[in-house]
Amino acid sequence: MALVVLFSTMSFTVNMHYCGGALMDSAIFQNVETCGMDMDNPLTEGCSVTKKDCCKDEQVVLDSQNELQLQVDKISFEQQIFITSFIYTYVNLFEGLDNKVSSYEEYKPPLVTKQIFKLDETYLI
Repeated sequence: MALVVLFSTMSFTVNMHYCGGALMDSAIFQNVETCGMDMDNPLTEGCSVTKKDCCKDEQVVLDSQNELQLQVDKISFEQQIFITSFIYTYVNLFEGLDNKVSSYEEYKPPLVTKQIFKLDETYLI
């Protein structure tokens, strides 16, 4: 639930650089790198270029939710019943087990009348 609140209140911008209609670079939290073909480039200042600039920068701003609307005083009766039943079942979900429950407490092993390894004459060496 904390992640939903975090991502719903977070805003960021996406910067994109297009050169000739093709996406050259995009960045979310930093400035984009240009392709070097901008008309405002200091390397091309002395040139007499009359063509239109082929590069274009776009910036998409994704705004966040500024105010969280928590209205606890306007909860309906059905919602109150749902919340209480959910909390009750969630708390009772993690009940502890009885200590040392064993299904073999009353089991008695059979009596050993003959040792099997002596009858088969098998020994580990």
